[in-house]
Amino acid sequence: MSKLYIVPTPIGNLEDMTFRAIRVLQEADLILAEDTRTSGKLLKHFDISTQMHSHHMHNEHKTVEQIVTRLQSGQTIALISDAGTPAISDPGFLLTRACVEQGIAVECLPGATAFVPALVNSALPNDRFVFEGFLPEKKGRQTRYLALAEETRTMIFYVSPHKLIKTLAEVVQYFGPDRLLCVSRELSKLHEENLRGTAQEVLKHFEAKPPKGEIVMCVAGKKS
Repeated sequence: MSKLYIVPTPIGNLEDMTFRAIRVLQEADLILAEDTRTSGKLLKHFDISTQMHSHHMHNEHKTVEQIVTRLQSGQTIALISDAGTPAISDPGFLLTRACVEQGIAVECLPGATAFVPALVNSALPNDRFVFEGFLPEKKGRQTRYLALAEETRTMIFYVSPHKLIKTLAEVVQYFGPDRLLCVSRELSKLHEENLRGTAQEVLKHFEAKPPKGEIVMCVAGKKS
């Protein structure tokens, strides 16, 4: 029976790969990978020889129809991203939606994703939260900040290292210098860091020590 499997992969530590994820990738007819070079290293480590095709943000609009056709022919296909769970700030939504529209079974395996450990590590309220992913680059960025300035839930952002200082300065500007936040860096890796404090304190830290690696930033909501 054909099925699309959404398969999370480790965000850093290879020990976070699940037994089930390995089995699904071994048994699939095809693996769709965001970057076949990056995923090739992962597959080699776990002795997975399944054929791979490239599926990323620059070609997903063009390849969805072809992939759906293969699924309709009876194939089982697994989708992975470079790290974490596909479709969470990574390609996956378009294909998942197309499969659902065509009545093709979709199953997402539980597994690694960066924002959950970052939220828990932050020590900020996590009974209710909002995941914002990456902020707009230019157009709409200020509008997003202005809307979120009134948000009372903990907010989660993905931030590239070369934009962290700019983003922290914007948090100070729009949310205030005393807004509590936590910057989680290199989660699950050897040099994992979770820096907690006010927006101003964390900004000063990274101005003196430029950040490296993958970053998740959790920001406290406005006090009601």
